[in-house]
Amino acid sequence: MPREFFTFREYMKNDHTLLTAAMEDYLEMIYRLSRQQGFTRINDLAAALNVQPPSATRMVQKLADVGVVNYEKYGLIVLSPKGEEMGRVLLKRHQIIEDFLNLLGISGDVLEETEKIEHTISARTLEGLADFVAFMKSRPEFVQEFHRYRQARGEA
Repeated sequence: MPREFFTFREYMKNDHTLLTAAMEDYLEMIYRLSRQQGFTRINDLAAALNVQPPSATRMVQKLADVGVVNYEKYGLIVLSPKGEEMGRVLLKRHQIIEDFLNLLGISGDVLEETEKIEHTISARTLEGLADFVAFMKSRPEFVQEFHRYRQARGEA
């Protein structure tokens, strides 16, 4: 039986996530910024994401509408229990992908590459990457051998 192929857009339509990619970016950053004090502020969030405060305010209001943050105009941004769990998962996803790219020895802007990948990766693939990263970290000699291989091919 032949496999059916679809466009990227069609594959993404079948992904019934609660948040858009932009909402995920904001939630992940709110989680990062809130870890010390349990809250963050619009100006801190806007600065961290290199956006204007009015843009950050609009997105935080959308996040409040879906129940992942608690926010009142000019007030603090506090994660709901659901938002805290989602933020933790989003940060973990980010770190797994970043670790994977670093293990590969990817040069250039690893953060940009991570951002491009993290919103499109499936849970199953992410789990496989997490296992691979953990395996490789437990065997640094494999990582060194891989890097030598890439250098010999002129790709590192």
